[in-house]
Amino acid sequence: MKAIAVHPGQPDSIHLREIPEPHVTDIPDGRGVKVKVLRVGVDGTDKEINAAEYGAAPPGDEYLVTGHESFGKVVEVGPAVPSTISPGTLVVASVRRPGTSIYGKIGLQDFTTDDVYYERGINLLHGYLTEYYVEDHQYVFPLPATLADVGVLLEPTTVAEKGINHAYEIQRRLKVWDPARACVLGSGTVGLLAALVARLRGLELTVYSLPQRPYRNADLIEELGGTYVSSRDATLAEASAEYGPFDLMFDATGFSPIVWEAAEVLGKNGVLVLASITGGNRTAEINSDRINQSFVLGNKVMVGTVNAAPADFRSGVDDLIKAEAVFPGWLSKLLTTPVYGLENYDEMIRRLTEDRDAIKVYVEVASNGRNDI
Repeated sequence: MKAIAVHPGQPDSIHLREIPEPHVTDIPDGRGVKVKVLRVGVDGTDKEINAAEYGAAPPGDEYLVTGHESFGKVVEVGPAVPSTISPGTLVVASVRRPGTSIYGKIGLQDFTTDDVYYERGINLLHGYLTEYYVEDHQYVFPLPATLADVGVLLEPTTVAEKGINHAYEIQRRLKVWDPARACVLGSGTVGLLAALVARLRGLELTVYSLPQRPYRNADLIEELGGTYVSSRDATLAEASAEYGPFDLMFDATGFSPIVWEAAEVLGKNGVLVLASITGGNRTAEINSDRINQSFVLGNKVMVGTVNAAPADFRSGVDDLIKAEAVFPGWLSKLLTTPVYGLENYDEMIRRLTEDRDAIKVYVEVASNGRNDI
């Protein structure tokens, strides 16, 4: 079968190759689920792996099949798979797998203390940009048919789900934490999905991002009932003075200096969630005394988040279902940039690299993805 792969460590090595088709018996003890891949979302991670910035092939292979945002249809299951997953079920598979950390042993591999990550399509495990994959049922999450058009958004949604879910979990310490206002920093795919999750939890929403209007993503924020503020028009402190104080802030900018501006304006008893992975060498001058004092006296929290746990996938499914009812058609507007067929991997990379208007680039893997569902 066909797959899109790279030679890790070799820049611009993305290519189409033939690989063996997997079998449901590849997973022991009857736990296997064989899935026909319908769509795969792609993002900056895939672009960076092709640029050889990171990524490693599975042991014994000199290539890595890329793609970690899966969406497919079950074609075969092993005898030990629960009845909630059966042939015809639409599913999304998670990304990270357990290593040696105790957290992996309890299903929280997103909290691993290992230095080496096992992540499908990213590091040491093949990904989903192929025709079929086989996975242990514990890493496969069913979706209702009503999400057939937007199910490929579940994996990126879980990034927002985990960060916001854990903000609420942390603030259980307050017994009565009842946040009213949220500010999402950044208006890319994850920022938009974080905005959606915040609105579905009833929070007043401000999104603070660089681009000025006219800007499609700003219109999408307003469709959620939120307010969009360009950083070219106002500082974050000015936005907070007008629309804050913010009880929950979620950074998805990829621009680390903004974190310290956010720390200054975070409201009392507030939580600042950091979800951007920034591998550069930026430095920033900060008001350290002011930030420190406000965090101490205001009982504030700054927390990092990466990947997602099974609970975040389940809450993500629930929120996608709710979003289709509360904001009908909104999720579909994020799916701006389809690429048809695995053989068009060059177009996929070009769209990721050059198409600044794209919100979500995704590959239609099946010959006719919608009719295949």
